[in-house]
Amino acid sequence: MLFFIKELYEDAKNIKQKDPACRNIFEVIVLYPGFHILVFHRIAHFLYVYKFLFLARLISQLGRFFTGIEIHPGAQIGRKLFIDHGMGIVIGETSTIGNNCTIYHNSTLGGTGKDKQKRHPDLGDNVMVGAGAKILRTNKSR
Repeated sequence: MLFFIKELYEDAKNIKQKDPACRNIFEVIVLYPGFHILVFHRIAHFLYVYKFLFLARLISQLGRFFTGIEIHPGAQIGRKLFIDHGMGIVIGETSTIGNNCTIYHNSTLGGTGKDKQKRHPDLGDNVMVGAGAKILRTNKSR
């Protein structure tokens, strides 16, 4: 539990550092939907890993309802993700996001196939996804 809180505090500090409009960490914790969805996602991902799949999806959908940001509980998110103006962001189940990434509004990390395995894209460390970007992984065999 302590690790969970420490990780979220690190996320809040990161958002404060990257957003010039932000005045303090309290503002991030109370007002930033990009931070709120990280709280929802970390809880949902924990439940997903331990096979509480329905509950994980329920938490994920509650997060989507409150923030307008949809992150599947199976997505793996590294440290210090900054979601700026997050409305409309979609991150698929098998996506992985590295450390210190930034994603802007109306962006998708999605897939085009119906495979059960890896079907969503990965982001490495220090990647910025611009507003409106659609990053899709295709699974066509050659």
